[in-house]
Amino acid sequence: MSTIVYIPRDSSALSVGAEKVATAISQEAAKRGIAVTIVRNGSRGLYWLETMVEVATDKGRVAYGPVKVTDVCSLFDADFLSSLAATAQAHPLNLGLTEELPWLKQQQRLTFARVGITDPVSLDDYLAHDGYKGLKNALALSAADIVKTVTDSGLRGRGGAAFPTGIKWNTVLGCQAKQKYIVCNADEGDSGTYSDRMIMENDPFVLIEGMTIAAIAVGATQGYIYLRSEYPHALAVLNVAIAKAMQAGYLGDNILGSAHCFNLEVRRAAGAYVCGEETSLLESLEGKRGVVRFKPPLPAIEGLFGQPTVVNNVISLATVPIILDKGAQYYADYGMGRSRGTLPIQLAGNIKQGGLIELAFGITLRELLYDYGGGSASGRPIKAVQVGGPLGAYLPEAQFDTPLDYEAFSAIWAVLGHGGIVVFDDTVDMAKMVRYAFEFCAIESCGKCTPCRIGSIRGVEVMDKVMAGTDSANNIKLVRDLSDTMLNGSLCALGGMTPYPVLSAINHFPEDFKIKEATA
Repeated sequence: MSTIVYIPRDSSALSVGAEKVATAISQEAAKRGIAVTIVRNGSRGLYWLETMVEVATDKGRVAYGPVKVTDVCSLFDADFLSSLAATAQAHPLNLGLTEELPWLKQQQRLTFARVGITDPVSLDDYLAHDGYKGLKNALALSAADIVKTVTDSGLRGRGGAAFPTGIKWNTVLGCQAKQKYIVCNADEGDSGTYSDRMIMENDPFVLIEGMTIAAIAVGATQGYIYLRSEYPHALAVLNVAIAKAMQAGYLGDNILGSAHCFNLEVRRAAGAYVCGEETSLLESLEGKRGVVRFKPPLPAIEGLFGQPTVVNNVISLATVPIILDKGAQYYADYGMGRSRGTLPIQLAGNIKQGGLIELAFGITLRELLYDYGGGSASGRPIKAVQVGGPLGAYLPEAQFDTPLDYEAFSAIWAVLGHGGIVVFDDTVDMAKMVRYAFEFCAIESCGKCTPCRIGSIRGVEVMDKVMAGTDSANNIKLVRDLSDTMLNGSLCALGGMTPYPVLSAINHFPEDFKIKEATA
């Protein structure tokens, strides 16, 4: 009888040798005359343990990790395929039952319920794990009732702005037009973020299902996934999944025998950070240069090719199926305040245990950094964390007890953004991080508005003077004035949010700037 072994096909796992491990296990099994069935699942998100190999047993999957090619022979010698045997349990890479690992057991995986469990491109696997239940329920509802369900769930955009998803859908539903579009913003460009990539590589059908439900809800017939150009593995997986969904009647004409039609394509992004902004994305999707549009009109009214368009982030759309399956109240029961449901949190940077954690809103940064992250990888004190990508604020240790909640973060002049958390220990120089914020903005600016285009360049120049110890006090004042102009005068969030990392660093870590002043 063949034993099932799960080895991730996730690109992060591949980067540390998952493909070679899979080949080595296959070859070693053949050499020993052992029957093995290898399933290429998605990563569970415990990236410090990749490559994580799982063996199916009667009691559940048993995990081993991090497995390297050089470990394969010793795993077979320990009879790891009989993972409940004493020799297998004694192997140093044996982690026990996967579902009992504290990192996973304490999570609340709703959007990521199947990630790491199923074969990403197996439609049968998806259906066996509650796939397409949401779509089937949606087909029995009116468009208005679908929108109401999403609205009542409290789902807000997971791409950064946190705008209520139901309100956006309702605007598109109310528009009269011959053509409407669903656009998925999959141009995941924030530092330390990878939840979109994990969904697309490891559970693509949930995104396809969410977009299909959105189309039925607002009357759209065409959809596009605007995919980050640096995600070749996601591109391949999405195209396979779309073809299978089309062949099985979940896409195309007369979806599941209904009168609804929805076609879906993947379009590769332009490689520009600013194209993560929805109007710049739409310009790029139309074949133009990715430049920010003035608003109004809103994309929900005049979006792609001037037609009403739903633009949502990957996680927002991938969360819709479970809401339509389990109901609005089921989802709304998670979270706190106006932040309902769960957030996929991504730990990165100088952290011992980096990876993806899905939890209800309300957990604190301190819990994430130490209970899940295990502290810094260097073993030194954590000095600062940047939450929300390169435009997010730097938070000091005094703010680590802030709960992950949109309003709680807003109250301390910070943003949750896409849920990415990048960790820095006490060796970081915050003056250099401020300079980098300006430099990043200068490189990525589309150039349409003066505060962003010129302000970012001036910011780099002024920070060079601060770091050289040239009249630091007055130059810091100039940085503050410049930040005020960018904050209030920029056309989009690129220039408008660059002051968040700049001012938070100056306000919370003044010692890194006083040192420069003292040497003047």
